[in-house]
Amino acid sequence: MSENGKEQGAPVTAGNGKHKLAMYWAASCGGCEISVLNIGKHILDVDSAFDIVFLPCVADFKYDDVRGYDDGYIDVCLFNGAIRNSENEEMAHLLRQKSKVLVAFGSCAYEGCIPALSNLTSREATLRAVYLDNPSTENPEGVLPQESTAMPEGELHIPAFYETVRSLDQVVDVDYTIPGCPPEPHQIWAVLEVVVDALSNGTELPPAGSILGAGTVALCEECTRTKDVKKIERFYRPHELAPDPDICLMEQGLLCMGPATRAGCGALCPSVGMGCRGCYGPLDGVEDQGMRMLAAIASVLDVGDAHTEEHELERQINEVMATIPDPAGTFYRFSMAHSILRRAKVEG
Repeated sequence: MSENGKEQGAPVTAGNGKHKLAMYWAASCGGCEISVLNIGKHILDVDSAFDIVFLPCVADFKYDDVRGYDDGYIDVCLFNGAIRNSENEEMAHLLRQKSKVLVAFGSCAYEGCIPALSNLTSREATLRAVYLDNPSTENPEGVLPQESTAMPEGELHIPAFYETVRSLDQVVDVDYTIPGCPPEPHQIWAVLEVVVDALSNGTELPPAGSILGAGTVALCEECTRTKDVKKIERFYRPHELAPDPDICLMEQGLLCMGPATRAGCGALCPSVGMGCRGCYGPLDGVEDQGMRMLAAIASVLDVGDAHTEEHELERQINEVMATIPDPAGTFYRFSMAHSILRRAKVEG
């Protein structure tokens, strides 16, 4: 049984013996769907094991199709995307009701990801930036989207746009999480293989609440770059420095979220000279990924000594931190909705 009381492991099959798989996107970019297709030849194994009963990005499924399913009819639902509006929330509740196993698939569903950076401002400011103050938008009458609009054919309704973006588990109970932006293909198949084996052969599923397809150590542990714990005098943006291919990027002054991020991707970004941005989320036991990263930075700053006055030490620290152009967007790029911060308090 999962924590939400739904039975796991009892297969629901049709006459063809296949299990039922659904995939849905909420507030996301679509990269998670593509990552599933990138599992290569294993897509044939997925086709062999599952009937796709809901995948609106590739087939003409209707919400009423899902509403007509019995509760628990879907064996596994991969839900990607954050909860940005009322439609996202409605589908989260519906798919939770209809699914035995609900997976927060990818960083948006797991922690809010890029959509949740709008939590740094207000709903009104977001709409204004998109529809009014955008140089590529022509809207002389200043029209903003309305939830309800009267038309000759009848009343038109669109989803309510929320003030705050939330992660999937802040709306419904989630059985498992697969992190990543997007998750890596080899890990997607590894997780699906475990689920298929459990559904088909009765083997035990991982404990409810597990993070699947990722490691339990910091990304630095799987990064091959040499680390000598050098002190940092300032940070550089990627276009300002051609990094040494063998030395830790942080020690060269290139911001890398590796110390605060869960391993599992193979350190793909650092391997090509780009600092980790943190999409696999925090390590076990870390409540706030951004705060963990700030602690890591504080430990390597080359500022002051035992005799430095406090006000001078503060000045030197601020000088170094000023070389990070967007601290909130950097430290909480993927984890804003799940952080202690959750959202900024916006005056007015």
